[in-house]
Amino acid sequence: MDFNVRRLAADAGTFLSRAVQFTEEKLRQTEKTELDAHLENLLMKAEATKHWTEKVMRQTEVLLQPNPNVRMEEFLYEKLDRKVPTRANNHELLGECLIDAGHEVGPGTAYGSALIKCGETEKQLGGAEKEFIQASAINFLTPFRSFIDGDYKTISKERKLLQNKRLDLDAAKTRLKKARAAEARSALWAQEVQQAESELRISQSEFDRQAEITRLLLEGISSTHAHHLRCLNDFVDAQATYYAQCYQYMVNLQKQLGSFPSTFVSNNNQVSAGLSAGGSVPTPVAAGTLRAGAGMGCAQVSPALSELRASCGPRRARVLYDYDAAGSSELSLLADEVITVSSMPGMDSDWLIGERRHQKGKVPITYLELLN
Repeated sequence: MDFNVRRLAADAGTFLSRAVQFTEEKLRQTEKTELDAHLENLLMKAEATKHWTEKVMRQTEVLLQPNPNVRMEEFLYEKLDRKVPTRANNHELLGECLIDAGHEVGPGTAYGSALIKCGETEKQLGGAEKEFIQASAINFLTPFRSFIDGDYKTISKERKLLQNKRLDLDAAKTRLKKARAAEARSALWAQEVQQAESELRISQSEFDRQAEITRLLLEGISSTHAHHLRCLNDFVDAQATYYAQCYQYMVNLQKQLGSFPSTFVSNNNQVSAGLSAGGSVPTPVAAGTLRAGAGMGCAQVSPALSELRASCGPRRARVLYDYDAAGSSELSLLADEVITVSSMPGMDSDWLIGERRHQKGKVPITYLELLN
């Protein structure tokens, strides 16, 4: 019990001495031991690393999970050391909705089939997104968080200890200074001067030792930067993989839906010109089909189509993408099927007569590619 009381009294005395020294420094009533320039630079470097590591972490978390409520929920699960429940992301929810809509409309119809294909692709995008988030969390966020919760906490602890040792050192210097001033007036203070000098030597030794420990820890920040650089490379690789997967999924979907081939020409400029001149809106078409012109409603006809109209004979054509007939006079089309087409005098320039076995009706020429 006696030992505890003495220890408590000693700690209280040390704390009071540090508080007095700190207050006098703030009031500029006493001198302060400055750290060497190299150690100060290391401290600033560590502080900047901690600041930007936290900021990059927060923004990355926002990127990976934009919903703040979900982020808070995941944070609580992590703190409680419980597994985060599996939930569908937005792509997967949209995919399920599209698939259900496709089955309701009818998987045998062009529109229903397209809805199902789009839904399946959206689910693939959702799966790729989950893989990207998982890879980013493991290879990027976790090492950054380990630095903040581990290495930097150790640095902060040793830095605080260094600050206390510096206060002890400066307090010892102040006591020695006062003891020497009193000794100059009376020789009775000689013993006090010796005790103050001994305390100063001990404080200086402890301060130098703590400064060296802190310096060694701070010099490890360079290794932290190298490690974070590798993590950043992993994050970029994960992003590249994710976006490449998404691009490939969408390209495959375009092919399945019979979207325009790469040989098609963009007619954005023609659209603007056609509208400004009062003409009809042109439609992108492939080689061998009609290319709608701009201005005055005129149309430029390809040589193959001119030959078809001049001969009035039938030609074979490949269907580029699905088309649902708008009325009984039209013929529905399926992508990649081959039909017979012909032209009739006085017929609208945007349409041909299409035949498939015993079915016959008007078909839009922009959905066709004439075959040789």
